Amino acid sequence: MPHANARLTVHGRQLLVDRILKGGRKPAHVAAELGVSRQCAYRWVRRFLDEGPAGLLDRSSRPHRCPHRSSAVVEAAVVDLRRTSRRGQDWIGAELGLPARTVSAIEPVKLSV
Repeated sequence: MPHANARLTVHGRQLLVDRILKGGRKPAHVAAELGVSRQCAYRWVRRFLDEGPAGLLDRSSRPHRCPHRSSAVVEAAVVDLRRTSRRGQDWIGAELGLPARTVSAIEPVKLSV
């Protein structure tokens, strides 16, 4: 779903691309008609040419990766200490040499009862 201020939905993007590529109209004129910038029109045309109709679909704005995330080894060590010692983040952080905030940010695994 596009964000609240988006001028074009998927249908509007398809309309923009069709008017430019099939209708032979100038991107600046079509962009003005649809209330978007010339750069926006060129972006949607480029995505359509590169990816086809899938390029006009909404994309997630979620980051592809998190460079600050703790490694799997550290997460496993924290989860293991939580399970075996049943201690808090301050104690686990001191044991592993990590800040208590890092320990608290690691999601605990649900223990089966």
